[in-house]
Amino acid sequence: MEMEMHAEKDILLVEDSPHDVELILHVFEWSNIHDRVRVVWDGQEALDTLFEEGMRPRVILLDLKLPKVGGLEVLRRIKEDPELRETPVVVFSSSAEERDVAMSYGLGANSYIVKPVEFDRFAETVREIGSYWQLFNRPRAEGKEEEN
Repeated sequence: MEMEMHAEKDILLVEDSPHDVELILHVFEWSNIHDRVRVVWDGQEALDTLFEEGMRPRVILLDLKLPKVGGLEVLRRIKEDPELRETPVVVFSSSAEERDVAMSYGLGANSYIVKPVEFDRFAETVREIGSYWQLFNRPRAEGKEEEN
């Protein structure tokens, strides 16, 4: 079954920059979570992975400036879908524009992080993102409704 094939991938990394992908994966490798990452290179591939293949990652790390389908549209589609809307989405973008930040949060992003330019800060930021979502964040149990 296709869904089971991708079930072990906890992080969906949606990024079109080979340099950024290489660095992110390298940092994840240092943090021992490299084998739990699936990389897609554009917005359409992200949508296909989520909606056609049925991947259900624990967190999505999403760039905004993507080819084919932009990151904001990917975010909108994720948050409109009943099966995916609770999936945490971390926007990880080089854009510090207030418009992008506001639109991302308005569409339901769980976090917006501007990519640091300096190598050491970029690596530390990626490590902290991976550690938080892998080790500290407690996902909502499937099939459990929130109690008031």
